[in-house]
Amino acid sequence: MTNIPLAQAPARGQEKIAGQLSTRETVWAIVKASSGNLVEWFDFYIYAFFSVYFAEQFFTGTGQTGAFMQAAGVFFIGFLMRPVGGYIFGRISDRFGRKDAMVVSILMMGFGSLCLAALPTAATAGAWAPALLLLVRCIQGIAVGGEYGSTATYMSEIAQPGRRGFFSSFQYVTLIGGQLLASLLAVIMTHTLGEQQITGGWWRLPFVIGAAAALVSLWLRSGLTETTSSADRHHEGAGTFREVWRHQRAFWVVFGITCIGSLAFYTFSTYMQKYLINTSGFSKGAVADAMTVCLFLFMLMQPLVGAISDKIGRKNSMLIFAIGMVALPVPVLSAIGTQKSLFDAGLLIVLAMAVLSFYTSISGIVKAEMFPAHVRGLGVGFTYAIANSLFGGSAEYVALFLKNQGVGEVFPWYVAAVAACGLIAVLCMHDNRKHSTIDNPGNSAYGKRRAPAA
Repeated sequence: MTNIPLAQAPARGQEKIAGQLSTRETVWAIVKASSGNLVEWFDFYIYAFFSVYFAEQFFTGTGQTGAFMQAAGVFFIGFLMRPVGGYIFGRISDRFGRKDAMVVSILMMGFGSLCLAALPTAATAGAWAPALLLLVRCIQGIAVGGEYGSTATYMSEIAQPGRRGFFSSFQYVTLIGGQLLASLLAVIMTHTLGEQQITGGWWRLPFVIGAAAALVSLWLRSGLTETTSSADRHHEGAGTFREVWRHQRAFWVVFGITCIGSLAFYTFSTYMQKYLINTSGFSKGAVADAMTVCLFLFMLMQPLVGAISDKIGRKNSMLIFAIGMVALPVPVLSAIGTQKSLFDAGLLIVLAMAVLSFYTSISGIVKAEMFPAHVRGLGVGFTYAIANSLFGGSAEYVALFLKNQGVGEVFPWYVAAVAACGLIAVLCMHDNRKHSTIDNPGNSAYGKRRAPAA
């Protein structure tokens, strides 16, 4: 069956066509879709930011570094569930629509946050405490694994041609926004309650807030315009890995660029909090302040760099990122680790984030443009989730493990080595201005075979 381009495909239950919405309608659709993205990532990241307060309550007798490492291990195992979520929700997205997948994923994440707020610690549940923590994080890992692919494809498809990089960049605006809100909440609670009271039980409050916010997002997402056509949803191979595997070049390119993109993202965002505390020796409160500012600046970079990709092409943007990540990790991480000034350390983090923005701002669209509509949700979500779980979810654990073994200086070289492999994947990309499966499905070089010229 021949794929129907988005601009010609009638959206389910809508008179207007998703690809031809006005700018105002497009912006409102982006807001509704990205609201859930914001909530899901807030719910997911409050674990990373507040684990410094509750890690030793779940993992006893290991010391601070050991407790941090164990908590990071749970974070990593939660990431390993992302491919499960990417596969399940990718199939839902391709066979039933992006909207249905996004609604179910936000429900799942909200449920997980509510459970985390009520978890018993080792003082009352003993060995069951870390086991229950792991179980709930696995549920959240499945939810957020499904969120990425569904949101990335939806926001890429709903965006206006010629401005897809700009509009789809708001996926990471809200993703980073989720981190930022988690960090900001940590700052507010640190200054108003203090470390002792947060450790004493107030660390549960952010999870309650996350569960409540999920209900608001659920209401917003219920009114989304569907971007897939009936023809795509009923395509013979829709939502099957067999069909995804027919597009092997796209699969391996997405896998390769996600490996370094995810590793770099978690290195210079979530791990930086622990790096500044554990290696540079700054206080938890001061680090929370600094990371909040860094994340805010990082968030503001996304639309600007996304718009740049619309002008210079996704491949050129990705080349800037990949080459930068080969060159920067060793000198930048080494310099951050020896800084006595938190301001100077923050400047170095922002520098790395600026280079990282050439990946994050177009992370969704660059992958969505490689797969046809009937497997776009699965192709993007599942492939991303595999690489993200292996390299993004393990970033903190690998860094802390190496430090615990006394060879922490090896970690920057590890990041640079993965970046070199990612650079090879970027070189195998095609120029989206000629080969986007969204704007030029018949001319895309990522397909198994090209459609004959008209």
